Amino acid sequence: MEGLGKERHDMGESFPMTGGNGYYSYFKNSDVQRTAVEMAKSMILRWIIEHLDLEEASFSLFTIADLGCASGPNTFIAVDNIVQGVINKYKSKSYSNLPEFQVYFNDHTANDFNTLFANLPSDLGYFAAGVPGSFHGRLFPKSSLNFVYSSSALQWLSRTPKELSELNSSTCNKGRIHYANASNEVGKAYSAQYAKDMECFLAARAEEIAPGGLMAMIIPSRPDGTLPSQCALSHVFSLVESSIIDMVNEGIVSKDQLDLFNLPLYSPSEEELRALVEKNGYFSFAEFETHEFSMPLPSAEFIRAALENLIRNSFGSEITEQIFDRYSAKFAEISRDTAAHCSSIGFIFLLKRRRI
Repeated sequence: MEGLGKERHDMGESFPMTGGNGYYSYFKNSDVQRTAVEMAKSMILRWIIEHLDLEEASFSLFTIADLGCASGPNTFIAVDNIVQGVINKYKSKSYSNLPEFQVYFNDHTANDFNTLFANLPSDLGYFAAGVPGSFHGRLFPKSSLNFVYSSSALQWLSRTPKELSELNSSTCNKGRIHYANASNEVGKAYSAQYAKDMECFLAARAEEIAPGGLMAMIIPSRPDGTLPSQCALSHVFSLVESSIIDMVNEGIVSKDQLDLFNLPLYSPSEEELRALVEKNGYFSFAEFETHEFSMPLPSAEFIRAALENLIRNSFGSEITEQIFDRYSAKFAEISRDTAAHCSSIGFIFLLKRRRI
């Protein structure tokens, strides 16, 4: 138990989505994430049929974990898809008895689990439990999970790279809040932090997922052969960055505050992901698909739902309100045609726990 406690300790910073179900909440402003969940539905159903191994005696209890579930409602859609996929698999094999389902909803300890569970569907086909903690470390007993799922969550780092906090260093990301369009040194620091975090994530899941178990993930990404600085997410954060820069120029925010504020988000390439999975050695790629999609420049409500707590912790409540007021004003100045043609790519893939 001492070792497990140590693994849970110091798992980085916490970046919960805006809680509740109010106007600026994640619950009301996660349509983009929902699109990814709905796009993956047919793939998840097919992949379970094709890749889920049923032992001769089958499962009496099938365990599912959604890592980075936030406060709903998208996690309920995803879980229902997985449960239905498993039921379809059982029926395809003519098993007479279906398993019971245990679903674990995981996110940071500061996540709004109250809103999550207050909005659980009334017709649950599973037992539900919350598991607080960072998914970059161990969360479950060994070999206790049959299916792990994570959508629009693994782009979050456990922390921003520590090198970025050195103001006199070439790695300091001066005048920016993200590595997009930044120097190679900044991009490498982000890439190294992502590799470290994913190594921890995969090592933890290798312990927790039973041999033959599956893990499906949806992650914002970038094409092979591109530098981290060429990340397509740059447009998503451009108005936040320019709002803060305006406030620096007006003397409302100090330059050092801007230089030390960096978003803990990273979009990997397929090459990076495959190398990390291969290095771990406990998983194989069962399926891998790349999807390109268009999304509008995000509204202030969407950005606020995702970044409000992070920005508030760095700049304080008053400055945060001003940042989003400015964001709204800038957003209103952009024509609808311009805002509607932002393209991005994402990976949807399935890993299978090797029987080692």
